[in-house]
Amino acid sequence: MATLRDIKNRIKGVKSTQQITKAMKMVAAARLRRAQENVLNARPYARNIWQTLSHLATENDLKTNPFFVQREIKKIACVIVTADRGLCGAFNSNLIKEAVRFIDDERGNNHDRVHLFCVGKKGFDFFSKRNYNVYYKNIGLFSSLKYSESLSITNALLSAYLDGTFDKVVIIYNEFKSIIQQKITIEQFLPITLVREKNVNNNQSNYIFEPDQKSIFEYMLPKHLKAQIWRILLESNASELGARMTAMDNASTNAKELIRTLQLKYNKERQAAITKELLEIVAGANALQAN
Repeated sequence: MATLRDIKNRIKGVKSTQQITKAMKMVAAARLRRAQENVLNARPYARNIWQTLSHLATENDLKTNPFFVQREIKKIACVIVTADRGLCGAFNSNLIKEAVRFIDDERGNNHDRVHLFCVGKKGFDFFSKRNYNVYYKNIGLFSSLKYSESLSITNALLSAYLDGTFDKVVIIYNEFKSIIQQKITIEQFLPITLVREKNVNNNQSNYIFEPDQKSIFEYMLPKHLKAQIWRILLESNASELGARMTAMDNASTNAKELIRTLQLKYNKERQAAITKELLEIVAGANALQAN
């Protein structure tokens, strides 16, 4: 049976943990507001640049541009965006579980078919210790997320795709929905799939292109690819902070309940000890009177 000192020490330890979880919740909440604003600002830009690109693309571009041409898929690059740290609930584990399912389905009996681009330490730690082909890693970027990190990832992907190392690029990440909800998304990055709207080419006569339509298309295409990677990193960062805030709030609530339970147990044990001492004193007094 636990002694009163053991219970008291445990209460003290839980209270210390509760202070840490409350502090982590406050830090995540402060960072989340900025991260959420960044996501909401990046989405319209990424969407509008995609709509512009869709309008500029001609049938010849779709057939000749290397970013649009559909190849025979021999090797796939799978970009897995996780967090650099834990303590954010099932944020990392759920995404890794979905990534494992996707990878196993894609590679089948051909182990060399899928290679991984690990963005975030948690994903790299998991896949590097197991039987997976890790082609590229970028860890420690979410502590201070910068656009330069997005460019390095984009350049690595485009270089490997254009030189024929990979025939398809897929990105798996957590899309930010709300503070308490994230959606695991599997998105094909390359080759670009363009769904042509009806009569889109007929409307192009209403526009005058300067210098020319093809030049603008070729100028906008790299910007679109960079914008998508940057948006995905912002989505994952905001999702991580929301998950951490929720997890730390739940941990603080659980710690409060555990402290209450331990305090009740401590009071019962203390009352039992006092009662036992009183009984021993009374028994001793009765024994002296009997003598």
